[in-house]
Amino acid sequence: MSADPARSIPPAAPLTVDGKRLWKSLMTMAEIGATEKGGSRRLALSDLDREGRDLFCAWARHAGCTVSVDSMGNIFARRPGRRPDAAPVATGSHLDTQPTGGKFDGVYGVLAGLEVVRRLNELEIETAAPIEVVVWTNEEGARFAPSMVGSGVFAGVYDQDWAYAREDLDGLRLGDELDRIGYRGAERCGDHPIAAFFEAHIEQGPILEARQRTIGRVEGVQGMNWYDVTLTGAESHAGTTPMDRRRDAYLAAARVADRLAALAEAHGPHGVATVGQVQVFPNSRNTVPGRVAFSVDLRHPEAEVLAAMERGLHHALETVCEPVGIAREVARISAEAPIRFDPDCIAAVDGAARALGYDPVPMVSGAGHDAGFLAAVAPTAMIFAPCADGISHNEDESAEPEDLAAGASVLLNAMLARAGGSA
Repeated sequence: MSADPARSIPPAAPLTVDGKRLWKSLMTMAEIGATEKGGSRRLALSDLDREGRDLFCAWARHAGCTVSVDSMGNIFARRPGRRPDAAPVATGSHLDTQPTGGKFDGVYGVLAGLEVVRRLNELEIETAAPIEVVVWTNEEGARFAPSMVGSGVFAGVYDQDWAYAREDLDGLRLGDELDRIGYRGAERCGDHPIAAFFEAHIEQGPILEARQRTIGRVEGVQGMNWYDVTLTGAESHAGTTPMDRRRDAYLAAARVADRLAALAEAHGPHGVATVGQVQVFPNSRNTVPGRVAFSVDLRHPEAEVLAAMERGLHHALETVCEPVGIAREVARISAEAPIRFDPDCIAAVDGAARALGYDPVPMVSGAGHDAGFLAAVAPTAMIFAPCADGISHNEDESAEPEDLAAGASVLLNAMLARAGGSA
């Protein structure tokens, strides 16, 4: 990315991180689950996820942190402060990825936090409150739906037993997989106090790059609803069943998906709708599909519009399915209202960015993040750094080292402003 045109070097520059070290850590972590196309695959609670967690814990301990794990597998790496009983100022994100994910989604926020700890150690800066780096469990929701389960249980949004019972496509349960990889901790999830939370993340969108700006000051997260839909028609022979006698569940699902695209466009520019997972039964090339299960993801930054989009989903299902005798089942498996972050934490991000010479872009995140759930239990804000072409959830995900270092430097100074630091 080209230099931020609004950037200027202040007379007395604030603290900055070691960008080369941050980049090296990112590239080392990316070797765990590396894909042929240059991305990463570390599905939540898989053996590769365990390897990534083990590496982070080793790095954190080497940096002088004590490491604890709660009952949802969330990891807390603590750098002590002058006031050991004070609630920590925390940062972090996740290490799990999409099936064909990139090197930076989530992991950047974790390792930017680790770089903050390393830099504070180098500069011999003692903070009043402890500093913590957190790894949240199953943020992506790619293996166990819904997304952000670890932070959701922590914030009281999801029940822990319900979360343990989430199953992947092979019928394996989240709680059992936590045990299998050795990351179900003793501390009850949610009992860990946090004074404030900052999350650094790649933007996962094109705005910063298009505006040639380096830092996004994230002021909230748009609302997001997830649904599981099952349509049931009738299996029949592909060669002998006339088109007007078919109860084709897949054809109905395709028509619903098309209507959802039109629904999102009608609520543009911020409305989006996605059918991202489809299972067809019996999945035979010469049998008319009798059952289809698919996911629906609806998002909008305004709660009223998101509710209207949900009504539109039900209307699309009714008008497509009833005329052709297709039965329908709909379960809303998660509902996340639009989030507004804490004004003081936003101000800390803004002040840190401007002290470093950046003009931060005020933004609302289109993607869900752990910070969205944390906002219910602690003052929270986010920092965005640009990614190439806005591409994410893709092996082609790319970011410039200097942009990631800039975001981590903003994180460092924002956390110091909140935690109180002195050399």
